[in-house]
Amino acid sequence: MHVAVLGTGIMGSGMTRSMLRSGLDVTVWNRSSGRAAPLAADGAHVAATAAEAVAGADVVVTTLWDGNSVADVMADALPAAPEGIIWVQSSTVALHDAGDLLPALADGCDARYIDAPVLGTRQPAEEGRLTVLAAAPEPLRDAVTPVFGAIAARTVWVSEQPGDGTRLKLAANSWVAMLVAATAQSIALTEGLGLDPRMFLDMMKGGPVDAAYLHVKGEAIIAGQFATSFAVDGAVKDTGLIAAAMRESGVDAALMEAVCRQYRTASDAGHGGEDMAAIYHAFRS
Repeated sequence: MHVAVLGTGIMGSGMTRSMLRSGLDVTVWNRSSGRAAPLAADGAHVAATAAEAVAGADVVVTTLWDGNSVADVMADALPAAPEGIIWVQSSTVALHDAGDLLPALADGCDARYIDAPVLGTRQPAEEGRLTVLAAAPEPLRDAVTPVFGAIAARTVWVSEQPGDGTRLKLAANSWVAMLVAATAQSIALTEGLGLDPRMFLDMMKGGPVDAAYLHVKGEAIIAGQFATSFAVDGAVKDTGLIAAAMRESGVDAALMEAVCRQYRTASDAGHGGEDMAAIYHAFRS
C-alpha cells in the first residue's frame, strides 16, 4: 500500500515512522520542506509538492494545523490524485470543516473521505499507539486497516457519518485540556500556599481520582521540563474549537473559555511552542 502523508509535524512524523515500520510505502510532504526531509533516513520518499506526494497513492493522510490549511492543501493535491483515493483526515478541525467543507471537497475530486482524528501525543505517535476516532461508511473500513493498524493501538468506529469522529475528538480533548490545566493549577496553588508541590502528587497517588496523566504532566511541571508532546499553541487552537462546538450545541462554554484564556496567556508569555503543561506559567504569573 502506498500512503501519502501531508504534514510532518510532531504527529505526522511519528505516524509516518510507524507506517514505515509496518512495511507501508510512504511519501511525505510538508510546507516547510526541512521538517519532511529527515524522514528520508527512515525510508520515506520526500515530495516537493503535495500534488506530487499523492500521485499514485492509495491513501492520503492529512495531519495539518486546522481546517483552512487542510482545505488549501487538498484543493491543490486532490486533482493530481488517482480517482477513488482514500483520504484519511486526521487533523483536529472545526465541526463544519469535518462534516461539511472537507467531505464536499473530497466528493468534488472523486476521493473517499474518512473523518479520523487521533488521540495521543508525540510518544504514542512514534510508537504506533494512538487511538483513531473514525467515521466513514462501512465499505471503506477494511481498506484502511493497514494504515490504522500501523499507527494505532485502538480504532474506534464512531459512526458512518463524517464529522462524528471529530465530535468525539473534541469531547476527548476537552477532558485532556481540563486535566492538564487542573494539574497546573493545583501545583501552582500548592506552591503558593508554601508547600512542596510533590506532596500534592503523592497525596493523589492511588486515590479514586488519580490519573496517570496527572503524574506525567505534574512531574514535568515540578521539574520545569516542557519538552513538547503537544504544544501550548495547539491547546489554544483546540480549546477554541471545543468552546465553539459547545456554543453550537447549546452547552455552556464558560469553563472551557476560561481554560482557553489560560493557555493563551501562557502562549502570550512566550511558552507557545512548549508542551501544554506550560499552562502552569499562566497560573504563576
